Amino acid sequence: MLEFDVHRILICLVPAMAGIILHEVAHGYVAYLNGDPTAKMAGRLTLNPISHIDPMGLLVFVLTSISGAFVFCWAKPVPVQPIYFRRPSYGLMWTALAGPMTNFFLAIFFAFLLWVLTRGFFLPFWQAHEQLIPILQSCQVGVYINLGLAWLNLLPIPPLDGSKVLNYFLPPHISRQYLALERWGMLILLVLLMTHLLSKILTPLVIGCGDILLGFLK
Repeated sequence: MLEFDVHRILICLVPAMAGIILHEVAHGYVAYLNGDPTAKMAGRLTLNPISHIDPMGLLVFVLTSISGAFVFCWAKPVPVQPIYFRRPSYGLMWTALAGPMTNFFLAIFFAFLLWVLTRGFFLPFWQAHEQLIPILQSCQVGVYINLGLAWLNLLPIPPLDGSKVLNYFLPPHISRQYLALERWGMLILLVLLMTHLLSKILTPLVIGCGDILLGFLK
């Protein structure tokens, strides 16, 4: 049992860490392009995992990997100061969108990598080195983990990224009321999780997009 748990964790580790780290780096880099140096000054425009790993997010990753359920994790949020943006609402919208879009690109990358590695030229290699098959499994898992991270963060629930994207298009008086929901955001997510509504929302999106993406590359 322990060997199986470690096996699952190792398969999920690289795509999950790539997903959460590059997600946060993308936020910081787009914020920097829009005039906010906060993330750069905080040393968060780096791929060094130590700068991004959140202990609780890492623990949740281990637990969800072992359970066989939907793998979930997060990194420390990149600090963003919209007051530095040349166009605050516009800059915040693109900064928020950068994270999920990065996860979509990573899902495409892992799908393409899996497609390349399973072409005829590589087949004799995998047959001769079956112990390396987890590399292929990691690529497949990477598609679904990053789609999960993307769709989760695009939910329009403050303070998730999707709320900042939606907020850009709202009139000011509605925007203020909408952002006031941020104090209840984590509670709303917890209720959705405990009532399984979150999985009912995300599963069709993640599985559907993943199957289409992998099927397209067959």
